[in-house]
Formats: sequence, structure tokens, C-alpha cells
Amino acid sequence: MAVNYIYPEQEIVRNYDRCIACRACERQCANEAHEYLPEQKKMTSDDAKCVSCHRCVSICPTRALKIVRTDHDFRKNGSWDKKNIYEVYKQAETGGVLLSSMGNPLDFPIYWDKILLNASQVTNPSIDPLREPMETRVFLGAKSQDVTRGADGKIIPKTTPQLELSLPVMFSAMSYGSISYNAHESLARAATELGIYYNTGEGGLHEDFYVYGANTIVQVASGRFGVHREYLDAAAGVEIKMGQGAKPGIGGHLPGKKVGADVSRTRMIPMGTDAISPAPHHDIYSIEDLRQLVFSLKEATAYKKPVIVKIAAVHNVAAIASGIARSGADIVSIDGFRGGTGAAPTRIRDNVGIPVEMALAAVDKRLRDEGIRDRVSVVAAGSIRNAADVVKAVALGADAVYIGTAALLALGCHLCRTCNVGKCNWGIATQQPDLVKRLNPDVGYRRLVNLMTAWKHEIEEMMGGMGINSIESLKGNRLMLRGVGLNEKELSILGIGHAGE
Repeated sequence: MAVNYIYPEQEIVRNYDRCIACRACERQCANEAHEYLPEQKKMTSDDAKCVSCHRCVSICPTRALKIVRTDHDFRKNGSWDKKNIYEVYKQAETGGVLLSSMGNPLDFPIYWDKILLNASQVTNPSIDPLREPMETRVFLGAKSQDVTRGADGKIIPKTTPQLELSLPVMFSAMSYGSISYNAHESLARAATELGIYYNTGEGGLHEDFYVYGANTIVQVASGRFGVHREYLDAAAGVEIKMGQGAKPGIGGHLPGKKVGADVSRTRMIPMGTDAISPAPHHDIYSIEDLRQLVFSLKEATAYKKPVIVKIAAVHNVAAIASGIARSGADIVSIDGFRGGTGAAPTRIRDNVGIPVEMALAAVDKRLRDEGIRDRVSVVAAGSIRNAADVVKAVALGADAVYIGTAALLALGCHLCRTCNVGKCNWGIATQQPDLVKRLNPDVGYRRLVNLMTAWKHEIEEMMGGMGINSIESLKGNRLMLRGVGLNEKELSILGIGHAGE
């Protein structure tokens, strides 16, 4: 029988000169990586159990701990690095599909980092956001192009349902079940205070959070978990999830161990059972089918709420978005392949989809070329990391962006990438009561508000530096972007010039 010992990916380094054996690390580690040895009266660690969540490092009162990446490696080989060898060992042992959490970690280009913003100088003066008004509000929804006047000559307003945001950022879809009650509460309260929106994901809306409905987007996915009349009525907008950036072309899976009483009631499934979303919506196989669901949801909500269609960024995303715009949807959301997730097959996460920067530029150009850009708003998602990424996304054609991982980091996430295990030491991606309580929603929501407040100031500063005082004036304004280190094809798809041109 073959035995392949897998050396731990990280090692716990303990400074025994500092360690006072207070056992805080032992109490706080949900993975049981720390143990007290009473005979020696000292702590020890099992590196194999460590997921590098840094909980122990953060709470150690004497700073006796640190987590380091192991330098153990195999003999150098251009085709077979340690990661690929370990993955073969794991699958040979289990016969299972490899699962991973969060976004694509591979060394693909991050185009945000290869795009620079232009700034005003002499001929187009900059604007001081501290002394002059800056408009960061956006309205998401279809925009009417027809002007109708009454007999008195006054314009008769014909506005479609819109989502009003105080800044062009929303909290993306993360389901109750994949993240905790306290995480959802933090997101909901922050969205309400900020005047933006958070998305329930495909897990339904907990009864306690209906009070935040005016700042809630509810999701209708292929599994239809938690979808009912009151759920739709409670929300400000409804999103149809056709695809997700971290796992294009496949459905979702919430393990039964995460389906406790509250999640069971909210999702309307039996306790302890796996919640599996089919890959396709079984009633949608064409744009015409999608149109039927769009208008079914509009009908169910008395045409008072905008309908969003969320798709993964794939090679023909521009044509798909064009069809969605013609289907009657009000907003299209494009999720790039670096988007986070609670769990996805590793091979899908790391090899399927395209960067959101390319997808966004292609969609905006296609809709403009076809003269239908105003039929839908466009939301970009998938590794929006900071305020500069937001500004660049808007200049590439987005009306707004979704953020997920950045929001979780604000709540305390350390990207240990074990969300699917359900033992999140920070109380975010877990349903274990003893772990959930580690995230204080009073603190969590305030940190989210602080993050968005900081981003808003930075957005205003960057706009001012470009001589722009309204976010609407920046939308699709690619003249304000320049590329560095990009080839002609990349520049062409992005629709921007090279630095120095």
C-alpha cells in the first residue's frame, strides 16, 4: 500500500522564551492545532492541523507565535511543483474532487494593477473635494430615452425602478449558511447606514433581517432556496443568479453540517441535508426563457423592483450581456474569475472564466455599439480590492461594483481558504455557535462603515485629481485610463491607450 506523507503547508513557530503557557491559543483554535502538555508544563503544536487563520497569533498576549510558510519542497521540476504533487496525493488517497475556498490564487495578470489613472494639470484644473461638491451617487436600473410632454409642455417623468447608492459599491452575494448570522447582520446594518445594498446570496433571507429590506437585494438561484412571496416583497431588488465567477457553469453546494435549525428554516430545506443548486436553471435554456423569469419576478413584485441578472465572466460574455439587456432585465452583474466563494471545485476555480476587467470592457463596448447601453446598468465583481479598482472599473464602463472578499477582510477574515470546512475561527464562514459569537456585529458593521467611508473619500480624491466632480462623468470615460506593460491586444480589448500616448 502506497503512503504519501504530505508535509504541512505552514508551520507554527513558538518562541518558548515568550510563551507563558496561558493556553489561549488552545482555547481559540477550532482546528485543535495547539495542545498543552501538563507534564512538561508547556504548549506544543500540530502543524498539520493549522490552516493559517492567524487567530492564535492575534490573541497571543506575549507575541510568542507566528505562522510561516514551510520551506520544505520536492526536487525542482518544471512541470511538477509541490502543489501539483500534493493534489495528486490527495486525490489518490480519497478519490474525491478537490475543493477550495475564496478566489483564484494563481499568478494570472491582475489588470487593475496594469491600468493607471490620468490626472488633471494645467488645461483641465483639478477639483478640491474638501471645498467643492463631489457627486458619488449612482442609480442602477434601465434609463428611459424617450421624453414625453403633456399638453402644457411639461415633461412627464417615466422612470423605471432604480436602486440609489451613495457610492458605487455594494456588498456582493454571500448566502446565510455559507456565512454566519452575525456576518449577515453586519453587512445588513452597514448597508443601511451607508445608503447602499447588500445581497442575500442564494440562501434566503433570515426573518430577523426583513427590517433591512430597503437595503437588501435578494437572490433567486437555480435551487430556489428560501424564495417565496414575502422574500421578494421585502427586498429593494431581485437578482437572478445564472453564474458565479469562482465556479462558472456549475451550481452551488452547502454541506449538511452547516444546515442547522435557522438555516433550515430560512432555506426551507430539512436540517442536516446538503443544499445543492443545479448547474442550470431547469426552466432557462435560452434568452427567451430568461425573459420569462425576469417578467415573472417583475409581475410578482408589481413592477416596483429592478431585476438583476448575474453571470460569470466567460469568453462570450458580451453577447450574453446583450441578450440580457434585451430580455427586460434592469441590471447585469458580471462576476470575474477571481471572485471569492465559500467552496468551489479547485479545477473550476483555477481554470474556468476570464478576468472581470476584460469582460467589463467587452460588455460596455458591445452594448454601446448596439445602442442599448442605457437599457441596463452594469455591475462588476470579482476581486475589487480597493477604491482605485472601483474608479478604474467605473472608467471601463461599470455603473457600480460588488465587493465580497474585501468586506469579509474588514470583518476579520484572514484568507485561510478553509471556508468549506465550517470552522472559521473569526466567526464568519461558520455556523458553530461558539465560533459565530466571535464576530460581534456591533463591531463588524462599524468596520464595514469605516471601510466604505474611507473608500468614498479616496474615490472623491481621485475624481478631483482627474477634474471630474460626478461619478456619472467618469462612467465609460476610458480617456482617463492608460495601460502599462500590456500588449496591443490587451489594450484593444480594454479600449485604452498605452502610457505616454
